Parts: sequence; C-alpha cells; structure tokens
Amino acid sequence: MKILFIGNFEAPFSTENYHKKTFELLGHEVITFQENRSSAMQVSDHMIGAELLFWTHTHNWRFDGDSQIKQMLAFCKHLEIPSVGYHLDLWMGLDRQKDLLTDPYWNIEYFFTVDKLMAEWLNETTAIKAHYLPPGVYEGECFLGTPNREKYPHDIIFTGAFGYHHEWPYRRVLIDWLRNNYKGNFGHYGNGGMAPVRGPELNNLYASAKIVIGDTLCKNFNYPHYFSDRLTETVGRGGFTIFPMIEGLEEMFKPDELAVYQFNDFGMLKASIEFYLDSDDLRREIRLAGYNRVKRDHTYTNRLQTIISTIYD
Repeated sequence: MKILFIGNFEAPFSTENYHKKTFELLGHEVITFQENRSSAMQVSDHMIGAELLFWTHTHNWRFDGDSQIKQMLAFCKHLEIPSVGYHLDLWMGLDRQKDLLTDPYWNIEYFFTVDKLMAEWLNETTAIKAHYLPPGVYEGECFLGTPNREKYPHDIIFTGAFGYHHEWPYRRVLIDWLRNNYKGNFGHYGNGGMAPVRGPELNNLYASAKIVIGDTLCKNFNYPHYFSDRLTETVGRGGFTIFPMIEGLEEMFKPDELAVYQFNDFGMLKASIEFYLDSDDLRREIRLAGYNRVKRDHTYTNRLQTIISTIYD
C-alpha cells in the first residue's frame, strides 16, 4: 500500500517517525510530508496511486490555507482514498478544543483517538467516522533494557517535563512532592530536571529504577478512557510503573500487570512506593507481566493494523 503521511518528522523520536517505521515494517510504502514545510498541492500531486492519506496533526500548525486544505481532502475523497488521523493527545476541555470549530483538518474522513469521549462526540456532531484506539509503543523499542545503577542510581524516577499544559498543574505538584519526600533517591529526567533520555537508552533507565511514577492529564481527576502514551511507553520498555487510576485501564491491563494509586492521594502514593520498594519479587513479577501484555497487545503494530482493518475490512 502507498501511504501519504503528513506530520512532524523533524523530531527523531516523534510518534510520526515511529508510525512511519511501523508502516514500513508492515510492508507499506510511505511518502512523508513535514506538516509545517509542505503544501496541500504537494500532497495532492502524489495522490494518484496512493491508497491512504495518514495525517498526524499538530494542533497549532496549518501547512496551507484553509481552502487549499479543504480542496486537498475533497480531492482525496474524490479519488476514494481514505483520509485518516490518529492522535495521542487530549483535545476536549483544553484550549485546543476551539480548533474543532475552525481547523480545516476536521474535514478528515476517519479519526482514531485515545480519548473515547472525543470519539463519541465526533460521531454525534460531525461527519467524521471516529474510533477509540488507546496509545501504544513502537515495537522496535519494546524490549527489556540493561540496568546501569552507576549511571542511573535513583530508585524512584519521573520522566517528562516539569512544565506541562497550564490546564494540568498537578504535574508540578507531583514532581515537587517526589523531590521533597525522596531527596537523592528520586531522579527527574526531563525539562526542569536532568537531561531527557531518549531512544533505547530510555529502556536502560527504566531497567535501572525500581519505580517509575506515572502521570496523565485527567480533568477533575475523573476523566475516563483517556491516558497518556507515557503509560504504554514506560511499561512496554520494561519500567515498573505506579500509575494513576483511570477508568478504562482495566480494559488494557489486568490487576497483576500494573500498580495504581488514586489521583491526588499522596498518602496512598507514599504507601505504594514504600510497599513496592520493599517487595522486589512482586515488583519484578508485575513489571514482567505488564511488559508482556504491552508487547503482545499494545504496540504500534497492533494499533496500525487495527486502523487498516477498520477502514478496509
């Protein structure tokens, strides 16, 4: 299959690059267009012979004028080429939700989202065929790393930026709490802390730490069926994760595959951390069970195969 792929390919560890590699591993030809450097005409010029337009949209980017983008998507539909988006971010309830009313991207035919409520809203209020599809991890980086305690000496770590969406101040509160309670036994890797760790080396970081603390934007601490891809990224790379309870996680993991705590309940989080720090065997069992679950069911290979089968079967 010839796939035209619009997205951000300049960042080497972007989701788009992982999806591109996965499409190619599945035997497809992929022609990429850097979203902020291409035009609708350039994409349209490659449509003859294409079988799929795949567009991972950065919400504040428009690579051409509104009318040109609408014409491109109309031409795509005229040629009976499915136009498809798969997005790993939350839109509903954030500032970016206003884009749903103005951005020509939302003339796309199919949209796969990690937010189940957004899929339901799109199906009820637009002509888009929307589907809920949770995040995954790139299969090529789904492996158990090698511990290096000299390089990564912290028992408890957090990976990700200190500054996050202004709609989610909990991230800063969480990191400050971890830093204040665990001092030198806690390591923050990401903007606002130590240098971010990327690629296969991230697997080694996760193998070295006893506990990775998870986080996800969750409006009012009770927004269901949405969680950050940091969960599948961490567990699928072999990290033992204590993650916030989100309605819908039980559809992804069994109780013995993931440790959870209640949002904003730092007493529960502290008790969980101390329990698992002292439970080496149990921690290893959960880590391995979660890793095997992700490797079997929650890779980008699984996800992109689901997208293709949903459209063509």
